[in-house]
Amino acid sequence: MQKIITFALVGLGAQLIDGTLGMAYGVTSTTLLLTAGFAPAAASASVHLAEIGTTIASGTAHWRFGNVDWPVVRRIGVPGAVGAFVGASVLSAISTSAAKPWTAGILLALGVYILLRFAGRLPHRRHDGPPRRRFLAPLGLVAGFVDSTGGGGWGPVATPTLLSTGRMEPRKVIGTVDTSEFLVALAASIGFLLGLGGAGVSLATVGALLAGGLVAAPVAAWLVHKVPARMLGSAVGGLIILTNSRTLLLQFDVAGDTRVLVYGLIAAAWAAAIGVSARGVLGDRAAARAAAGAAAAPEMSAA
Repeated sequence: MQKIITFALVGLGAQLIDGTLGMAYGVTSTTLLLTAGFAPAAASASVHLAEIGTTIASGTAHWRFGNVDWPVVRRIGVPGAVGAFVGASVLSAISTSAAKPWTAGILLALGVYILLRFAGRLPHRRHDGPPRRRFLAPLGLVAGFVDSTGGGGWGPVATPTLLSTGRMEPRKVIGTVDTSEFLVALAASIGFLLGLGGAGVSLATVGALLAGGLVAAPVAAWLVHKVPARMLGSAVGGLIILTNSRTLLLQFDVAGDTRVLVYGLIAAAWAAAIGVSARGVLGDRAAARAAAGAAAAPEMSAA
């Protein structure tokens, strides 16, 4: 019972993160399931089955808040589903011993990307309309494949890439990526069930992750306007890096003293990134106040 409650809390926390940042539900949940002893394919399958429900809830909430661009959902989601199905089929065919370092390596790389992404300056550009189909289709295909083989990656690949184009509002990017993830989760789940036949997939775990995610989805859609993305992204990125580094170090039987040194370096870099993010948040708020003051000054003079 304690494990089920823990998994429900994992699902709740992961969905809050995902719905706010447009990424990291799968990465966070899969990382913790691997730590709990799940085989890579079973962990990814469990997370994607839960995501079928959480993405419906999240997409509905984002739609109600006006955060979804439906043409982009179709153009990125359908190729994403193809990539996810292929990736699930590949991961299902790999032995557990071979898949574990592969999955941890992908998750580690995604964690580094998330940490660097949110410790740095987020782009502020003109929004001239969504990217074209010839850009969205390859992006969806690659992001879907990475998502199913790594147990997560749809958001970490798709969200920053769409943000970097500057052609969509950040809230529309997050809502669109979260909504299109339903197609990815559905295709990946079908691929895993065909490949695994349900072996190693715990319905209780899936239900717990789903329950936590359903509670968090509407809250996250509202919080997307409120939570400093830099702080949350840096915190999540560091956690993912630390957890998957531990998996790789143990997998390759690295000596204890070396592991301690690596953990210390990761912790120091993580703390530094959070500090940079905090300064960035304060700087952004100060700049916004200054801009508001400058805009109000002419109005006061005219009055």
